[in-house]
Amino acid sequence: MREPAFWYRPRSFKSHALRPLGALYGAITERRMLRKGFDAGIPVICVGNYHVGGAGKTPTVLALTKLLRELGETPVVLSRGYGGRLKGPVMVDRMRHTAADIGDEPLMMVRDVPVTVARDRLEGVALAKSQGATVILMDDGFQNPRLLKDTSLIVIDSERGLGNGKVFPAGPLRSPLKGQLARTDALVVIGEGHAADGVAAALAARNKPELRARLKPDAASLAQLIGKKVFAFAGIGDPERFFRTLRASGIEVARTRPFADHHMFSHDEIAALVAEAQREQLTLVTTEKDLARLRGRDDVPDSIVPFAVQLEFDDPAALRQLISDHLYKARERRFSGR
Repeated sequence: MREPAFWYRPRSFKSHALRPLGALYGAITERRMLRKGFDAGIPVICVGNYHVGGAGKTPTVLALTKLLRELGETPVVLSRGYGGRLKGPVMVDRMRHTAADIGDEPLMMVRDVPVTVARDRLEGVALAKSQGATVILMDDGFQNPRLLKDTSLIVIDSERGLGNGKVFPAGPLRSPLKGQLARTDALVVIGEGHAADGVAAALAARNKPELRARLKPDAASLAQLIGKKVFAFAGIGDPERFFRTLRASGIEVARTRPFADHHMFSHDEIAALVAEAQREQLTLVTTEKDLARLRGRDDVPDSIVPFAVQLEFDDPAALRQLISDHLYKARERRFSGR
């Protein structure tokens, strides 16, 4: 899905005309979120968004994976496998599965952490626990009530924020903001902008913390691109964030080409990108998530460079304390039967 531009305009006739549909959709999702979820029996940490599209959930999940291991935990990621054909439950195997099977994000994350894909999240929990999971890391699913969440971290891009603040399809919100704020344990703001300041202030009034973080390029990726002119393309929730990250890393971006989130590139599209890059003597670069969808295809040249990034928190000690406290409370609640 390509996000409509009017979602990020303060005033729009289209947005105004769609407000009744947004009110209906919001009422349904808000009521749905009130349902009591199933208790997995082990701590569940959800990494989600208030809005449709991407904001940096996958890098956040991978950063939490590293932290949880430092705390002695065995995390397993639970994903719906958006864009994949398999309903699951299935443990992702890079040697056996493709993005067409289980989606691009699970295929990217499984290099660092075990991932189970399941449309039915309860079946996914059972499979994850059979693999020795001590903590479930939910990639998305904040608005889904099927599973009880012990901790919900919401990720927001600091440049885009929540757009016009209206509910889908009038805007990007998945549900009215007030109800979502009430279920949030912490806000992860990625980048140095101020578009999320209002949300952070609303959560601060509820004594919920804001954790600032930024995407840092992988040294090996950077070494391949410094000094070259690049043609960047991406089919993610916010391609412009990817292009900004490249420029902020000192890479000369001569041309860009955005595609819709989870875009499945055709043979002709790849051929056109390669031909244009060769004609202008540019290096093709894309995200790791995009390259996961292209992996194993004969028409994709090895010359396309994946730009890997890692999420670094400004105050890692605060994140560590937050997660440690929530893990303790989750286990204490189950032990006491509350």
